[in-house]
Amino acid sequence: MEAMRHASTFLLPSSVEIADALSSPAYALVVLNQPLPRFTPLLWERAKLRVCADGGANRVFDGMPELFPDKDPGEVRFKYKPDAIKGDLDSIRAEVKDFYSDLGVKIVDESQDQETTDLHKCVTFIRDYTPVLEKSNLHILVVGALGGRFDHEIGNINVLYYFSNMRIILLSDDCLIYLLPKTHRHEICIESSVEGPHCGLIPVGSSSASTTTTGLQWDLTETGMHFGGLVSTSNIVREKKVTVHSDTDLLWTISIRKSS
Repeated sequence: MEAMRHASTFLLPSSVEIADALSSPAYALVVLNQPLPRFTPLLWERAKLRVCADGGANRVFDGMPELFPDKDPGEVRFKYKPDAIKGDLDSIRAEVKDFYSDLGVKIVDESQDQETTDLHKCVTFIRDYTPVLEKSNLHILVVGALGGRFDHEIGNINVLYYFSNMRIILLSDDCLIYLLPKTHRHEICIESSVEGPHCGLIPVGSSSASTTTTGLQWDLTETGMHFGGLVSTSNIVREKKVTVHSDTDLLWTISIRKSS
């Protein structure tokens, strides 16, 4: 079975030299309607495409100047303008919509589609926008995906499963989550300066009859997991590389370190 490799190099400071830069991923950024994580400007700089999901535009308009209190708010808003705003547009404030429209930001009203979430709409937009040559190495970073209403969080997690052939990472100030498809074995490079040590493997959607890991304090060996039984939460990363092999799709989550 082919190995799928993962690394949270997008969280490393921009001053850090990233090994194997030629094969580094192409990043897109989606901003949802939750407070911006402190590292949002870093992700913004790494991304080739930045999309706000409806009220996420309010968060960028209000929140980016708060992350740069010593700079002129107008200059910050001009610098951090999204490439597109997409969704049913029931949350974006009128003055925010007008501000970005005047700057030439593409605004897509999909209020006629009430069957999919704003994140789903944004992922579809990015997938269709991305050149064919970059699709195989595309990583979509989603900020504001966790916290707030639980049904919104579940909707965002559902997007990971719907687009299981795409690499989508949900981020908050505290942790990140992404899908480990059962079609691959997984090698996760731990960036210990910015993430860990707390982690978890969650069988959402279906039970696992057999999951095997290495690199964790409490490794699994052909272990079954299901809700109502064993679920690997509050585990600890012990090695620089964690491996996971399972008979079902799993969610991987790991804590994000606070800046010292």
